[in-house]
Amino acid sequence: MNFTPISNGRVEGFCLIRSVECKTGKNGPYLDLTLGDKEGEINGKVWRYSPAEHGEYEANQLVKIRGVIRSYNGADQLSIEQIRPVLESDGVSVEDYVKTAAFSGDQMYEELYRLAESFQDAELKALVTAVLADHRKALLYWPAAYKLHHAVRGGLLMHTLSIVRLAEGVCRVYPFVDRELLLTGAILHDIAKIEEFSVNEAGVAEDYSVEGNLLGHLAMGAMKIERYAKQLNLSKQTAMLVEHMILSHHGEPEFGAAVRPMFIEAELLSELDLMDSRVYEMREAVSGAKSDGFSQRVWALDNRKLFRHDRTDLEEKPHLLD
Repeated sequence: MNFTPISNGRVEGFCLIRSVECKTGKNGPYLDLTLGDKEGEINGKVWRYSPAEHGEYEANQLVKIRGVIRSYNGADQLSIEQIRPVLESDGVSVEDYVKTAAFSGDQMYEELYRLAESFQDAELKALVTAVLADHRKALLYWPAAYKLHHAVRGGLLMHTLSIVRLAEGVCRVYPFVDRELLLTGAILHDIAKIEEFSVNEAGVAEDYSVEGNLLGHLAMGAMKIERYAKQLNLSKQTAMLVEHMILSHHGEPEFGAAVRPMFIEAELLSELDLMDSRVYEMREAVSGAKSDGFSQRVWALDNRKLFRHDRTDLEEKPHLLD
């Protein structure tokens, strides 16, 4: 966390409330908060909490705080002495305090759209460009997850672009793969996450939507492709192949797949999706570990501890394709 030191060991600064809960302890009510910025997060406490004195707060609200950081059970904890909502005169924006993708949504979107425009297959070109164009505004900031991999502003495009680049490499190794079909699946496989989450304009997922809870992005994605296929008068086979890739890209029913992948491009999409999500989770985990030390156990990676060796530079160095 990027706080400014002031007098007597105190710090102050702006941060985003990621979660907040009013609890009761032996000395009365207190606020238990998770505060964050682009650099990380910290647990904070407002002891002897009074709504009249301290104000009322909610998740994804930007605040200014002053307090003292102490160690508690081996981790830093911020004892908050003063807290207030951010004012317009503070000149800060919530987008500056949320973790974001390595490069801008506009850059990632344009790379994907140009790629789709270059397709030789007229049906796949029409499908991908239409879906991208209709969802451009949300795609520029949408996260890829509520809490797990790529759960950052612009994370959905970041995850999508990573899989597209991996797919291009796979097609050079296996020239028999239908490149444009695989790339179509890569670009569109998570498109229904735009309806699966409730996301604020800062790019923070606040919860699952009703549709997200009841249907999930695989089923909603296939339904979306079916609608576009009818609008664009696509062949039944083209629509069916793309729908299957979306329905099967989680690989196994226990991980949410409606069916297992049943052709090469669908299998490749599933494997690349898993690979990108796991590499992201691993990088995030070891980034918080000391050199030659281990991370905390990662639930999403089979509850493994991960080792951070000193041979890898984990700092992101974003680049776009030529």
